[in-house]
Amino acid sequence: MPKFHVHDATSAPEQSRPILEQSQRALGFVPNLYGVLAESPALLKGYTGLSAIFEGCSLSATERQIVLLTASFENGCDYCMAAHTAIARMQRVAEGVVAAVRDGTAIPDPKLQALREFTRQVVRQRGWVAEKDVQAFLGAGHTKEQVFEAILGVGIKTLSNYANHIAGTSLDAAFKPHAWSKPATVVEA
Repeated sequence: MPKFHVHDATSAPEQSRPILEQSQRALGFVPNLYGVLAESPALLKGYTGLSAIFEGCSLSATERQIVLLTASFENGCDYCMAAHTAIARMQRVAEGVVAAVRDGTAIPDPKLQALREFTRQVVRQRGWVAEKDVQAFLGAGHTKEQVFEAILGVGIKTLSNYANHIAGTSLDAAFKPHAWSKPATVVEA
């Protein structure tokens, strides 16, 4: 596998630099994911643009993190699991919710568990989700709009999860306290 460079604002292609500079200003660092994605300005712009749109959808911060963590869990992305654990904590998502997703156990809240299960089915079935699973999601109190918002979140994480798999993106120091690897044994939640 070729070695992929983690760019900063001085080494990145010109079109990626503004996004890396904005990240540096907003976060105080450029996440390695952004540095890797910067190789392709189109992918970096797409990822950050879709992420900004997802932030404004009708799902709550907790619900958005469940979608992002669940997709990352299903795709086995160690980097995104650690990063979104850190982000979930910053957004004050309940520790028990984050721990359940990281461990592959059920979330006690039925509505949140329904979101997690629907997201899991979207990933596992590659969008060919059974009608009963869509009905269970809607029956738990979610909306048809949120069916598609969950798909948006899965799409965003598919972009970053796959890029991380190919590039072997190393974990940033800020995310190392939340390092993760998929449990060897997962009890289906």
